[in-house]
Amino acid sequence: MLQRAQRAGQASVRALMQAAVVTGPGQIEIQEIPIPDPGPGEVRVRLIGCGVCASNLGPWAGPSWMRFPTEPGGLGHEGWGFVDALGPDVEGLEYGTPVATLFQRSYAQFDVGNAACVVRLPPELAHMPFPGEPLGCAMNIFRRAGISAGQTVAIVGIGFLGAILTRLASEAGAKVIAVSRRPFARQTAQQMGAARTLPLDDHTAIIETVSELTAGRLCERVIEATGKAGPLDLAGELTGEGGRLVVAGYHQDGPREINMQLWNWRGIDVINAHERREEAYIDGMREAIGAVLSGRLDPMPLITNTFPLSRLDEALNATRDRPEGFLKAVVRMP
Repeated sequence: MLQRAQRAGQASVRALMQAAVVTGPGQIEIQEIPIPDPGPGEVRVRLIGCGVCASNLGPWAGPSWMRFPTEPGGLGHEGWGFVDALGPDVEGLEYGTPVATLFQRSYAQFDVGNAACVVRLPPELAHMPFPGEPLGCAMNIFRRAGISAGQTVAIVGIGFLGAILTRLASEAGAKVIAVSRRPFARQTAQQMGAARTLPLDDHTAIIETVSELTAGRLCERVIEATGKAGPLDLAGELTGEGGRLVVAGYHQDGPREINMQLWNWRGIDVINAHERREEAYIDGMREAIGAVLSGRLDPMPLITNTFPLSRLDEALNATRDRPEGFLKAVVRMP
């Protein structure tokens, strides 16, 4: 089987694939480039789709630190598909294996990466959208939050990540208060098990309401999932004495000023729940597969918008603008 996969790689050396290139702020171009070959310890995956991550929005806006054009397929890191070719020294995978990937150039028909950065998908999940990286990220954030039955948990920001965390926390027996700007997101949070939803508007009113709901104790756990300064401030205010504030949002637009006096006085733990070790992401992705198979989690209703690769710009703009009914976009490969 290994020989068969290697032959598949050799046969496609001169074949071309389509890949998206971000050529400037808010601009993409679909280019045809040679299909890459896997090197030692690498796997080539024929991608079926790739999720669109909010972390793409910083580069998409064209900040001063961004350099254009991107690598073909660059920014895409939520891919899934089928193993297409194996490099030397790869074991445990074979041609045609369905996988979710942790590669970095997956806005393309094919991507190549370390074999350790793929997770085998069971047959039940092989033909459905499965952006493994954000699902694994959600599982890791939930683990680090230390949520248990009987706690009151506020989740500030209900997108794809916040909705999944709402489901996981409510399934664990916590009382979830979901705070979000958009009515559609609050409705989604309710469907995911939130006991109460609040509009993200008047911070003082939100704090007063949460205080009333908790008899003045506020929340044992608060997860900030927006990546914005204002909601982070609010999240700190909602965290009770000895509680835990979990930063799940991806903050890309500069330094933050925090109320350190409040954080000190209340003696709260502050957890930056972002992982950088590939092994941690892979462990989270495997845990997410188990959660979906067991019925503990169903992410499919949260994938609200699907675009062809040629319309990646529209997918990124929708992720930025969040029109009515939007929660998560994925792109499908031609």
